[in-house]
Amino acid sequence: MDGSAAPEVRSTCPYCGVGCGVLLRPDGAGGLTVRGDPDHPANRGRLCSKGSALGETVGLERRLLAPLIGGQTADWETALQLVADGFNQAIDQHGPDSVAFYVSGQLLTEDYYIANKLMKGFIGSANIDTNSRLCMASTVAGHRRAFGTDTVPGTYDDIEEADLVVLVGSNLAWCHPVLYQRLLAARKARGTRIVVIDPRRTASCDGADLHLALEPGSDVALFNRLFAEIYEAGAIDAAFLLNTEGFDDTLRQAWCNGVEATGLSPEEVAEFCRLWICTEKVVTIFSQGVNQSTSGTDKVNAIINCHLATGRIGRPGMGPFSVTGQPNAMGGREVGGLANMLACHLELENPDHRAAVRGFWDAPAMPEAAGLKAVDMFRAVADGRIKALWIIHTNPAVTLPEADAVREAIARCPFTVVSDVSATTDTARLADVVLPAAAWGEKDGTVTNSDRTISRQRAILPPPGLARPDWAILAEVGQRMGWRRAFDYQTPAEIFREYAALSGVAGRFGRDFDISGLSDIDDTAYAALPPTRWPVTAARSGGRFFGDGRFFHDDGKARLLPVAPRAPAARTEPRYPFRLNTGRVRDQWHTMTRTGLSPRLSAHLAEPFLEIHPEDALRLGLAPADLAELTSPTGRAILRVRITDAVRPGQVFAPMHWTAETAPSARIDALVAAATDPVSGQPESKAAVVAVAPFRAAWYGFAVSSRELDCTADYWALARTAGGYRAELAGAVPVDDWEAAARALFRLPDAPVTTLLDARRGTARLAFHDGDRLLAALFVAPQPVAVMRDYLATLPGTAAANVLIGRTPADVPDPGPVVCSCFGVGLNTLIEAIETNGLVSVEAVGESLRAGTNCGSCRPEIADLIARVHRREAAE
Repeated sequence: MDGSAAPEVRSTCPYCGVGCGVLLRPDGAGGLTVRGDPDHPANRGRLCSKGSALGETVGLERRLLAPLIGGQTADWETALQLVADGFNQAIDQHGPDSVAFYVSGQLLTEDYYIANKLMKGFIGSANIDTNSRLCMASTVAGHRRAFGTDTVPGTYDDIEEADLVVLVGSNLAWCHPVLYQRLLAARKARGTRIVVIDPRRTASCDGADLHLALEPGSDVALFNRLFAEIYEAGAIDAAFLLNTEGFDDTLRQAWCNGVEATGLSPEEVAEFCRLWICTEKVVTIFSQGVNQSTSGTDKVNAIINCHLATGRIGRPGMGPFSVTGQPNAMGGREVGGLANMLACHLELENPDHRAAVRGFWDAPAMPEAAGLKAVDMFRAVADGRIKALWIIHTNPAVTLPEADAVREAIARCPFTVVSDVSATTDTARLADVVLPAAAWGEKDGTVTNSDRTISRQRAILPPPGLARPDWAILAEVGQRMGWRRAFDYQTPAEIFREYAALSGVAGRFGRDFDISGLSDIDDTAYAALPPTRWPVTAARSGGRFFGDGRFFHDDGKARLLPVAPRAPAARTEPRYPFRLNTGRVRDQWHTMTRTGLSPRLSAHLAEPFLEIHPEDALRLGLAPADLAELTSPTGRAILRVRITDAVRPGQVFAPMHWTAETAPSARIDALVAAATDPVSGQPESKAAVVAVAPFRAAWYGFAVSSRELDCTADYWALARTAGGYRAELAGAVPVDDWEAAARALFRLPDAPVTTLLDARRGTARLAFHDGDRLLAALFVAPQPVAVMRDYLATLPGTAAANVLIGRTPADVPDPGPVVCSCFGVGLNTLIEAIETNGLVSVEAVGESLRAGTNCGSCRPEIADLIARVHRREAAE
């Protein structure tokens, strides 16, 4: 059936915390068409490259369609009873703290609510934590210390109303592209100035007036200097400071440290302070570069201190602003998904709060102390304290620091349950029971974005096979564990009403999170709920916090916190002389369970890489496209070398997305030590120490195939293409029989093969066919293989002729590596248009090729390409 006549359904993108609205329509073939919702306040119709490709990521590929027990298909009755019995047995024998849930910002709020209620109110343990601990726990702790509760003061509109936006540890252009486009639009409309504070030069620096490439971990020193300069310049707001405590101690501490540790020049520091102090409407946006640190909470408070001292908070165009990395990281914070919180921003350690929640739930038990935070939770799994573990929609065998140790711990846990959409993740492969969960597009509920806007995710596709919504799975386990009445839910709307009513209890305690105005919402109104910013009460709806000087500590005042700079936990030494920064790339998401299914998203950066400065590369004997071996005290990795001055000497950068499913030697968190912030428990993921050396490969390979490959080399990285797969390979041991090796790689024992083998030169080229249709091809050389990869990736499944030449025929254009994923525009296409048409601006390129006109996250790359082309032309 043609899906074009079906009505569009409003939903929310499942990626970052921007929370973009999307309009979805079934295409009649099991897929979706996706476009941005022009009426959603977060994105106003815009989508980034990942959001634009959502329609390519639905379907049955790799989907788990039935429960698995010990790797064998089972029915729900057996699987759920086994889960309930497994947890009950552990609790009966070892107590409630012998079990744990590790959950995810991919959960909807209704799912999160049930998980939190089950663990804290009925099992009676606080051992529930979330992968959001890895990305924004330091912000939560900083907010609570400063404001008395975890409150985001402002809204996205402040970005457009500010005269200065400071990005601290945030590559907004790649990680939150829609917000970045709103910022660039504000710059064009009103001249907004932009400062980027980041050790690495990122895409966000392209539009910046000032880039401060400070030393890793030195943010507190910089913002302490700013605080002192605010005082010296007479820029404090004395009236607003009457609503605060701690100014004198904070000022004394700010004067105690210099800025030498930042590595910045006095002129750079002075210019930053001048811009910040002399601009009233300033928004300071911060993200993982601040949070993922052993001093992350102090960094957050150092930023907030400056806004409190000047009264630049809670008013249009000014305030500190944390942008989150997951679609429902905020919902998890609100619902108490962290081990040290109760639902609705109530405090676990407060006996009155505990009693109120326990009474509301009519719960048999309530923990009196915080549970195990993420890193400590998996340490407890490793040493045997945790006997039963339930992991939901996250992949800690890849994403937690010391990932190898975490993988081993999960494998040794007596009873592990995983709920996910796939059974082939690194973590799911370790589980005793794997439960098939409904995916985005199939489940129904709410999420909260970074500016407190609650949006609906709506189901538009039926869950395949036996997949079920997470709330339903959790609720039935709760019933089978003995609490039938407490978990007898029929719809997510019913859960939402209960949650909203509980928030009214929090409101009576004077908490910020109160959506009790939605507690009597009926099913029809819930189904139609528009984007709604909390709070939602009879007295107040949405808006900003703290502009009136009222805060949530018992005395109603904010706290300025005296904080001192601290170096990263790991210290460089001769054995490990490099500082490793980790992060995201533009077109991939977390561990690529979803984005890895999209050929166009995989085309931009198809394999893991290591950014290293030219001076360091020269000293180590590394050339472009070589492989580098990284070692740390906790792990090892092999990555492709990208030589760039975007990183400083002595620093390297690697992305965090690749797994044992896609590039087993690139599980970068295996190299990161499990050092955590003492306040927030958040790991330090931006400042590991490593050694770097050339990987001495005996051979390098590049392969394309119409079917998935069976890769076993020392190094391999697999990516999707429109016609199948592509792979980079390398091995330390010479291969004697390349035909046999290629047949095993492609699983083609009998297919006809054409070969070009040169044993003397160490090269081999092999192509396998089915009639005139290319099945697969392998190119091998003793150095990184020089072929036209993006062209070759299009050939499997076609009647390709002369494929072993490895390059396009003379009459076929080669677009080159994809730069603009939204419209599939390649590097060579861009260069030709710039040269031929004399294009001198990103806007001109957009008019000619459409590149950069959708999400805009490729605009910095296009601008850099224009500059390089014209520099080369000027030199000729």
